[in-house]
Amino acid sequence: MMNNNEMLLLKLGEVVLKGLNRRSFEDKLVSNVRRRLKNCGSFQIYIRQSTIYVEPATDSCDMEAAYAAARQVFGVVSVARAVPCEKTVEAIVETAKTYLAPAFAAARTFKVESKRADKHFYLNSIQISQAVGGELAEAFPNVAVDVHEPDLTVYVEIREKHAYVHAPSVPGAGGLPVGMGGHAVSLLSGGLDSPVSSWMMARRGVELEMVHFVSPPYTSQQAQDKVLELARLLTAYCGRMIVHIVPFTEIQEEIRKNCPEEYFTLIMRRFMMRLAEAVAKKAGAKALITGESLGQVASQTMMALGVTEDVTTMPVLRPLIGMDKVEIIRIAREIGTYDTSILPYEDCCTVFTPRHPCTRPNLEDVRKAESALDVDALVAKALEGETWVRVKP
Repeated sequence: MMNNNEMLLLKLGEVVLKGLNRRSFEDKLVSNVRRRLKNCGSFQIYIRQSTIYVEPATDSCDMEAAYAAARQVFGVVSVARAVPCEKTVEAIVETAKTYLAPAFAAARTFKVESKRADKHFYLNSIQISQAVGGELAEAFPNVAVDVHEPDLTVYVEIREKHAYVHAPSVPGAGGLPVGMGGHAVSLLSGGLDSPVSSWMMARRGVELEMVHFVSPPYTSQQAQDKVLELARLLTAYCGRMIVHIVPFTEIQEEIRKNCPEEYFTLIMRRFMMRLAEAVAKKAGAKALITGESLGQVASQTMMALGVTEDVTTMPVLRPLIGMDKVEIIRIAREIGTYDTSILPYEDCCTVFTPRHPCTRPNLEDVRKAESALDVDALVAKALEGETWVRVKP
């Protein structure tokens, strides 16, 4: 049921543990919420006592859209739809009776849970719950009080300006506000792993740019569109971002012509790391992010990871390193990238896959195999062909 007076209460998660620089985290979070809700209408958004208040400033605000968008902002641990009222037991009871009437109609048992953030209020939280619960039990005689496992919990909060009545809150995205964890470049292929690893690092407050490698004619325009769609799906959490598209055909053909087959994938990944680091340096980013998971494929054994990381000086963040495929798929479904990731378009990682890839590579052997190539010239030429796309929610 909609109520013209309805608003949102966003509870902060980890941000409240931040001590002296907590203020900068809160400011960042409020500005992220403002930016994300801009398309839903005109809202007054402010923070008090570890809660962000989102109040519609006009009747034309789309509360459903705002509610959905607020749940995807990193740093928010829960979201509740609430109605403000005067700070009296009578007003609280009246508000609960009208606002939660449909919920009471569906419930057999209920309880009231109160929180008194305004310590000057004349009743403590237990007394508030008893007073409000008693009145509601009379108003809804078909619904019994059950303080242990109720169908419906009525939440009452007494805060500075108003009291607020709301039903249970729903989980938010958690984590830290995007922008507080630094700036990184994520290697985005079309698979399941890289969108999930990007999402996980954004959830730690990292602002992302993406790099994607294309190998026409071996990879299609559909494969590139699929990756841009994955990036667009991630913007619901990360906000808008840039995807750098780097041509990779010539590098792959040179590797195939000049290097031993068992090292194809490793040398290819070394080039990807070099190019990603170059893009990151130009963007002012301080780390690279990959979707690698230990032992998942031949190029992700411990020794192989050492070989690919050898060419970079930046930290390489691998949030999926200890996860198995089942966990990765579960997150992909949750964040909405799964259905796009499984579309059958080939990306350049699957072009020229060796029949017997080396799983225990020796770094010196790989460097020697790679020395048949003019590495610097190939990297420079690929970077000249780089284009970029700005992806918006």
